[in-house]
Amino acid sequence: MNKGQMLYEGKAKRIYQTNEEGIYWVEYKDDATAFNGAKKGQIANKGFLNNKISALFFQLLKKHGIENHFVQSISENEQLIRKVEIVKVEVVVRNVAAGSLAKRLGLEEGTELPHTIVEFYYKDDALNDPFINDDHISILKLATPEQIVEMKSQALKVNQVLRQFMKELGILLVDFKLEFGIDVEGKILLADEISPDTCRFWDAVTKEKLDKDRFRQDLGGVEEAYQEILKRLEAQM
Repeated sequence: MNKGQMLYEGKAKRIYQTNEEGIYWVEYKDDATAFNGAKKGQIANKGFLNNKISALFFQLLKKHGIENHFVQSISENEQLIRKVEIVKVEVVVRNVAAGSLAKRLGLEEGTELPHTIVEFYYKDDALNDPFINDDHISILKLATPEQIVEMKSQALKVNQVLRQFMKELGILLVDFKLEFGIDVEGKILLADEISPDTCRFWDAVTKEKLDKDRFRQDLGGVEEAYQEILKRLEAQM
């Protein structure tokens, strides 16, 4: 398989065409951003770590019947994925109060929620990815009602699988962001990445943060936190 023309460069990845119909080539970058690009930097080996971690998570989810765009890893920081058209709705699943939820609702960070919350955000950097609801999605024609139901259903299934799996690794799954795409058959498919960039992982005992909040909050030890996640995943898988 050959890497073709670059189609898109985002904050964390570059997407390329390939010479195979329906397959894209993804290159994970070491670049790090926070607060919608207001804070920028680099995390050593981030591309390698997130590529590996995402691949492991996608493979785990497939084993539990949750289809996604991952095809295979092809290098330390590259993987092949199925072609999808990304839905401009970010789906955020929350188990514990942290980040914007804690600020919006005045909850103390670390408060366990009585039940899991699913939120939607408009994927638009110019608007700072605002919080939206089903009606907003409808008037903006971002997704159909049926697609909204499917994305929420899949997100809750992902949460069920990952929350239990991470618990066995001694890690608390605080919250995470998912993106979905529409494949060539018109089906909703889990896409993008699942990594410490898109999830909040805390050590279950110490509550040490093992995710991008270390970069956001200038806590240091960002690469080491990502490495810890990969180490625990590989030990279990």
